[in-house]
Amino acid sequence: MDTVVSIDIVGDPGPTVERGAIDRAFGWFSAVESACTRFDPTSELMRLCATIGSPVRVSPILFEVVRFALAVARLTDGAFDPTVGGLMEARGFNRSYRTGLRTASAIAEGQQPTYRDVEVDETAHAITLHRPLVVDLGAVAKGFAIDLAARELAGTGGYAIDAGGDISVRGRRGDGSPWRVGVRHPAQPDALWCILQPEDAAVCTSAGYARRIDALEHHLLDPRTGRSPRDLVSTTVVAPSAMLADALSTAAFVLGPEAGLRLLARQGVDGLTLDRAIAPAMTAGFAGMIERRSP
Repeated sequence: MDTVVSIDIVGDPGPTVERGAIDRAFGWFSAVESACTRFDPTSELMRLCATIGSPVRVSPILFEVVRFALAVARLTDGAFDPTVGGLMEARGFNRSYRTGLRTASAIAEGQQPTYRDVEVDETAHAITLHRPLVVDLGAVAKGFAIDLAARELAGTGGYAIDAGGDISVRGRRGDGSPWRVGVRHPAQPDALWCILQPEDAAVCTSAGYARRIDALEHHLLDPRTGRSPRDLVSTTVVAPSAMLADALSTAAFVLGPEAGLRLLARQGVDGLTLDRAIAPAMTAGFAGMIERRSP
């Protein structure tokens, strides 16, 4: 996943949590990546993408991630769409961090697919692609890995899982104080815009500053236009699961401050949007979690 994963456990694992649980928690990140990466032509996802028009029975990991991504796509009427892999490749986001090799798809220009071209069969646990496309699960797979890791650690007194800034916390720190999660300032790389105190929740941020092409274009795309959204520079979502927070932060970024916050409110989660002037808009629940804001 091209990131560093750290897990903080409150106290030493005792009778309810053997140390193997920590190893299994870390192991989920490799398992999810091997199933869901589009940067390895031998991955389960890319084998699926090579089969057009016929159902492919897939692993529980890949099935759940694709099923969830399609549900968010329907919820947002395509503002979030996992079939943007071809667009991502065309913009240069196609180099494997492990091998340095680039991938390339054979999607005809002007023939951009959508989530409606992907069908899931809940009974057979199968997925059918109805036209050539590349599925990109970058906005959901890491969150799913975090959730699977969290499940392994459910018997601990508390934990914090940090996977490249996507964070899940449970319980409290060893001294009894709340976990503290920083939200990066989009215009000041070494500063925080705020510090949150979430409880038993995941915090995920989507931001255009992470991987840029130029002053306006970056790795976050509006699938409906093929361009990077202009209204926001970052969105942060606090939700019960990391996969939900991950996907909704991306969707809210694409939708913009007003529609994005309405989406979060409908889903019962909290969030923050920062526009190009670093002006905030946030849910009341998010405001209540802020311990400190930057000057």
